[in-house]
Amino acid sequence: MLDPAIQDTAMGPWAPRHVSWLEMTCYFGGALLVAAIGTWWILKRGGRFGLDEPDTRRKLHEKAISRLGGAPIFVAVGLASLVAGYIGGLGWTRWLPLAVCNALIFSVGFVDDLKPLGAKVKLVGQIGTALILYALGVSIDTLSNPFGEGALTLGWWSLPLTLLWLVSIPNIVNLIDGMDGLAGGFGLFLCLTLAVLGYLGNQPDVLVVSLAMAGALAGFLIFNLPPAKIFLGDGGAYLIGFFIASVSLFTSNKGSIISALLVIIIALGVPILDTLFAIIRRAIRGVSIFNADAEHIHHRLILLGYSKGGALAAMYAVCLALSLVGLSILLTRGITLPMTGACLFLLALGTARYLGYVRSWSNFRAQINEAMERRRQREFFRAYGRVLDFEVERCEDLQSFATLFQHGLERMGLSTRAYSGSKPEILKLDAGRSFTLYRPMDAVDLSEWHLRLDVLLPALERCLEKWKSLPPSAEAESAAAHPIIPLQVTA
Repeated sequence: MLDPAIQDTAMGPWAPRHVSWLEMTCYFGGALLVAAIGTWWILKRGGRFGLDEPDTRRKLHEKAISRLGGAPIFVAVGLASLVAGYIGGLGWTRWLPLAVCNALIFSVGFVDDLKPLGAKVKLVGQIGTALILYALGVSIDTLSNPFGEGALTLGWWSLPLTLLWLVSIPNIVNLIDGMDGLAGGFGLFLCLTLAVLGYLGNQPDVLVVSLAMAGALAGFLIFNLPPAKIFLGDGGAYLIGFFIASVSLFTSNKGSIISALLVIIIALGVPILDTLFAIIRRAIRGVSIFNADAEHIHHRLILLGYSKGGALAAMYAVCLALSLVGLSILLTRGITLPMTGACLFLLALGTARYLGYVRSWSNFRAQINEAMERRRQREFFRAYGRVLDFEVERCEDLQSFATLFQHGLERMGLSTRAYSGSKPEILKLDAGRSFTLYRPMDAVDLSEWHLRLDVLLPALERCLEKWKSLPPSAEAESAAAHPIIPLQVTA
């Protein structure tokens, strides 16, 4: 490590000192121990708060699992930072903005884990936290030329670019948090990458906090690897993403910040690619980008025959390789950047074909046309779902709505009678109510049927709000506590 005397003088009297290997080990191991003990305590004493209930669609775990795993990670990193600042002699003054904003972003996700806030509310919280950090002086102001001398001053572009960086990374991490051990493992690799950047950049404070977060994630992963006993939740995912995004702004001087950002972007290659596929997939289908599905990279790997452990190991290996590739750009002063860009482009194309997102490049246009036809069918289902929703307001009594409801089901290819070859799908309403819907066992993807059948939920929810009951045909076949509507879906 370079002589501390030549560090960035902008830190003033709080400039961090040299950190020994023993101290590095203590920070990593201490955070690991605190996170592991905290996670164990939640598992033993967590009670019924923040539980992730299984369903018959995406959440296939056998029993309710706590999603409060972000809490012990937050506590472990906080304690390690306090020890580093007050006992270890590492400067902490410049870290106050990051500490405050990381606590805020964790709070947004943690509250959502206890009681869902909705995508829009969470997005407002993320943007607000990013604006606070920007106002406190943490921003991307200058981009240097990674190949040599020269830099670009961003001016007013600094604000949108900083916000994009601070908001997108937490959401990317949260998006891949759909498999046991995935987001936590990726966060571990990325924090170790940040620690290397802090070491190479002669910033021991960056090194220490990154090692602390890596240790906390390692302690959490003891209970999160398949089969997971606890989940990260939005609090943990947002904390990991915002930590990586904000600390990466501290891993180099302003004049060379582009190199640090490039390292993180490349190390995030797998989740960024997964996010890109999800955006394209949902845009073609005509659904919201916040609409969850079961077609992420890890889902596709499992469909290809990988076990959960095998899929996780494969994605860990790619993440580790990309982290090393990213660091090579920094070490070679950008010489390997063109080759890296070409490799990443080929990786994206090969991944799309291997995972089945593209069935054949020669018939790619036909696949797009098929997808657009399915989108038109979904638009028809959504339109009729809205019509049924409006009919609840127009009808004076439940019987009148029931007649229109039956007619609407016929127009949508549905009926109230199950038939040979149909399969039940459960939709849950508020107040513990659930409906069993029957769909045909045809060639249409399961996710497609879920998108189509979900359009009935708003009308049924509004029906319960207005009349405290369901259409007679459904009510007759429902249990008192959990009413069930049998619906037949024709091809």
